[in-house]
Amino acid sequence: MKKEQVVHCQFSVWYPLFKAVTIRSVILPLPENVKEYLLDDGTLVVSGREDPPSHAQDGSDDTEEIQWSDDENTTTLKAPEFPEFTSKVEEAISSLGGSVFPKLNWSAPRDAYWIAMNSSLKCKALSDIFLLFKSSDFITRDLTQPFIHCTDDSPDPSLNYELVLRKWCELIPGAEFRCFVKENKLLGISQRDYTQYYDHISKQHEDICRAIQEFFEKHIQYKFLDEDFVFDVYRDSRGKIWLIDFNPFGEVTDSLLFTWEELTSGKNLKGDQSEGEATEQDYPVFRCTNSKVTVQPSPYLSYRLPKDFVDLSTGEDVHKLIDFLKLKRNQQDDD
Repeated sequence: MKKEQVVHCQFSVWYPLFKAVTIRSVILPLPENVKEYLLDDGTLVVSGREDPPSHAQDGSDDTEEIQWSDDENTTTLKAPEFPEFTSKVEEAISSLGGSVFPKLNWSAPRDAYWIAMNSSLKCKALSDIFLLFKSSDFITRDLTQPFIHCTDDSPDPSLNYELVLRKWCELIPGAEFRCFVKENKLLGISQRDYTQYYDHISKQHEDICRAIQEFFEKHIQYKFLDEDFVFDVYRDSRGKIWLIDFNPFGEVTDSLLFTWEELTSGKNLKGDQSEGEATEQDYPVFRCTNSKVTVQPSPYLSYRLPKDFVDLSTGEDVHKLIDFLKLKRNQQDDD
């Protein structure tokens, strides 16, 4: 996988080309100070509240601040404000119906959905977005290591980070599929939510595969900027296919029910096809979870354990351990 392929999968690169077959979206440049805020581990206060601190009366006890200890050197943390950016985000959210699905150039904070009040990526305000982004390893990777799996030694391309707001749609996980393309040929299609068994997928897999193949040939093939890539689609209740996203063809992208060795070499793929399917030239391999026995936990469950707990259990962060022991001592003194 080359760095150029990663660049071509940025939302702002492909969205203008496929706007007619995907979900309506708004792209906003991400200011440098907002990027710094997202990467600042020390700033835990969430910015972009609908009820900013300035609305509180002077001398009120309801000020938006947090004190972390009783030490003399205690510093008061306040959420930074980005009035101009906040205004643009609010306007964009309003234009998209009041609720949005947020992401950066490549990734959405799917690993952080558990921290939201609604356990969802549905956002109605900038504070919702910031909470998800600051809790997401996927977002941090976008901002710090976008080319980590690339094999070429060329200099990293310059990037302009952007906040992508997509109109919120209630997508059923059992209707999402990931498609793998090599040399502009659709090799394989995988059930996106492979941890669950969906009866309708097993029963309709031939129709689903045929519909996606037709969509690919009509709207995607030879129109994307690379010949090797991955794209995600959604099949609605009427059977219509919608484009959801593009991803690089490589290990940075989850291969789901395939392996990257299979996809890059082409080995073992033809063995999945039935005799009827094998007679059709260029027919993609379709894989889904065929039994409830193979149902697995969500791959995002591991992200629910706070990193602070991990650091404490392993002793990797001495300062957190000291703070924890102080807290326990104070509790014992109070008792």
